Parts: sequence; structure tokens; C-alpha cells
Amino acid sequence: MEELLKKANSIAEILRREDDILIVTHIDADGITSGAIAYRALERAGKEADILFVKTLDDEAINEIADGGRFVWFTDLGSGQVSSIERSGIRCVISDHHNPEKITDNQINPHIFGHDGSYELSGSTTTYLVARFLGLNFDLSGIAIVGAVGDLQDSNYGRLTGLNRLVLKEAENSGHIETIRDIRFFGKQTRPVFKMLEYTFDPYLPGISGNERGAIDFLNSLGVRVKDDGQWLRWIDLTAEEKRKITSEIVRMLISRRYPFKLIRRIVGESYLLREEEPGTEVRDAMEFSTLLNATARYGEEMVGLKVCLGDRDEAFRKAKALLQNHRRNLSDGIKLVDEIGIVELDHIQYFHAGNRILDTIIGIVAGMSYSFANRGKPIIAFAENDDGIKVSARATKALVEKGVHLAQALKIAAEKVGGKGGGHSIAAGATIPKGSEDEFLKILDKLIGEQVLK
Repeated sequence: MEELLKKANSIAEILRREDDILIVTHIDADGITSGAIAYRALERAGKEADILFVKTLDDEAINEIADGGRFVWFTDLGSGQVSSIERSGIRCVISDHHNPEKITDNQINPHIFGHDGSYELSGSTTTYLVARFLGLNFDLSGIAIVGAVGDLQDSNYGRLTGLNRLVLKEAENSGHIETIRDIRFFGKQTRPVFKMLEYTFDPYLPGISGNERGAIDFLNSLGVRVKDDGQWLRWIDLTAEEKRKITSEIVRMLISRRYPFKLIRRIVGESYLLREEEPGTEVRDAMEFSTLLNATARYGEEMVGLKVCLGDRDEAFRKAKALLQNHRRNLSDGIKLVDEIGIVELDHIQYFHAGNRILDTIIGIVAGMSYSFANRGKPIIAFAENDDGIKVSARATKALVEKGVHLAQALKIAAEKVGGKGGGHSIAAGATIPKGSEDEFLKILDKLIGEQVLK
């Protein structure tokens, strides 16, 4: 940890010597929060700063950035493209958590210091470590936690782990985050309880997930109030006893269905509340806040998400909520489509091809949600068409990673063999490959994943 913090300080020192800085960041919740942290920290340090959001940091994007001639701070990306960045002549620093192509003096990345960027430090929390050396930026720790949760860094253990907890502790101590123990379902702040249950697919709740009537009947069978004075009750409106009844019955249900103990144990864990936000809103809980940001980014409205991160609770917030409603519908439709077309199993992987029926910007989320009914013993590979060819999104479980699966390494090799590019994390990765190369890609990837497990 000490060496990583020294690197964060040295990156901050490089930034102090620059006056005009372009922030280049990714288009997901982790990327938006990373960009917001960098922007606010530079603004407070008296620097001129602008933000550019990129979907993919390919050679074309790098060349366009280089043509601008500005000093660049890459956040939540860049480590996998170090050679291309160096060839372009871009002067820059990098705060990223994806697998680095190589070690350089101008980047901070947890992998370089022996930490796993999939769980121990996200793009936003890595960027925050730099920001904390640029000035008194402890208030940015809360938005950093939102980014880490958006990157699912808390998903395997039901809590943030590793160096993320250093940032969490600062967020708690500075009064920006309250950590509570609670059920870890999405929508506790804003959805009626029956809707929260209906839209829970991880884990898949038999007779409840995707079934509005089933969710209401479940609550009625437990004697839990669904309405009060004509108003649908949210999770935050329930009594402690009502919450206990629901949680206990869900655990009992999953045990009877022989769900893995590790999955059941993660149902209850840590929830992170932003203390300065109004209860019952989409920005009160880090999980809902991150989904709100994803809803802006996945539909080309990253600047809306950025404005919300920077404090806009008027026009940008209203637009973000409208985008979130659309995002929820698309995810629900995506899961129904996967259930309809089915998941094909190979020796070591499983896959589905959505064609143009699921947006390439949300195919990874749908792939992860599909584990609620897919074989948890194999990685899920999802295909979707986009303007560049075929978008590949891959998801694994913690248990698979522990057995040796490293999706980023495998996808990078398989994609390059068919003329594409790939990268990411051990548990979640992506690639872009030429249309028509899917079968060959799957054949290569299936073999690679099998070899990883054998090792």
C-alpha cells in the first residue's frame, strides 16, 4: 500500500506541473465517477480541464487525442494501450485498474503493486488516490465509492475489499458515506418492495423474479405490508421485523433449491449510503447511484451523468432518471430475450448471441444477470452487433477465477487471433471482433479457458 500511495503522490506532482489538462475516461459508472473526481480535483488546483468520454481507446481515438496536443490524464483506461499511447507522443498520466500492458513511470495501477484491480481498487478509487494528493478532496471519496460499486467491486464478498476500504474509511470518517448491513438487492430506496423483488435476477428467485403477481403474493404470504395509506411501500419504509421476514424466507427458499452457499451468503452485506443525499432518491444508495450513471453512459449521455456527479440535482438529474427508466426496461427485455433464445454450452464456456436485439452497451450487464439461471460452472460469453463488428462481453464467477479463469487474458488472445482486440479483468472482460468470426473465436476461447482451469 505504501508504494502505491507514493506513486499516487508522484502522479499528482506531474499534474501540478501542467496548466491545461484533458481528462479522457470511460463511458460507464466507474469511468464517469473517475472523470468527475479528476475534473473537480484539477479545478480546485487551479487547472484548466476538459473531459472526453470514449467507448474504446483504440488507435483511432488515440490519434485524435494526440492531434489535440494537450497533456492528458487517462482515468479508468489507458493501461492496456500504453504502447499505442507512447507511439502517438501523447504526454500523459494514467490512473487505471485494468490489466496493464506494461509498467511505466507515469501510471498508477493496482496490478503493478500486486493488487487485483477486479476487487481491490476500481478506476474511481485509483483516481481518488491521486486526487487526495492534489488537495483537500476528501469529499470526493463518496463518489469514488459509487464508482467502485458500479464496477461490482463489492459483488463477490458483499462488501468492498482491499484498498477500496482505505477510500471507504476516508469517506466514512469525513461524513460522506454511511455503511450499513442490509439486503443487497437493487432498488431499496426507490422501488416498491414487490418491484424490487420482481426485478431481482441475481439470485433468481423462483416464482418471484420477473413475476409481479408472484412477488406480491410472496409478501402477502409473510404478512408484510405492500401498501400503507394507498402508497406502495419501499424497502426503506418497512420495519426491521418485516425486513427480517423477507430476508429469512428468501434464504430458506434458496437453500431448499440448493443454491451455492457463497451466493446465499452474499444476499446480506454492506450497503453504502451517501449521507448528504435525500433518502428515497436514486443518489442516496451507491448501488442505485451507479446504475443511474450507467443509464446515462450506455445511451450516449455521459455528460448528464458527469453533471449529476458534480452536484446537479435539477435538469441533469431529471434527465438521468428518465434515462434510467429506459435502461431498466431494456435490461428486463434483455434477460427475457436470453431466456427465450437460450444459452449454448461448450466444453468450458457458454454463450448466447443477441445479434442487434440487445444494445452492445448493455450486453455485458445482461450477461452478468444471466447467471441467475445459467450454469455458474462456466464463463458466460455474450455477442451483440455494433458498428465496429461484434461486441463480445464475458463474465465469470469468483469461484471460476479461483480455479484459474482469467477472462481478460483469454479474450485478448482469442480476439487477436481472429483480427480483433480484447481486455478487461479476470472476472469481466470484453472484446471487439469481425462479424462472422464468432465460431472461430468461440473455438479458440473454449480451448484457452480449458487450459487455464487445467493449470
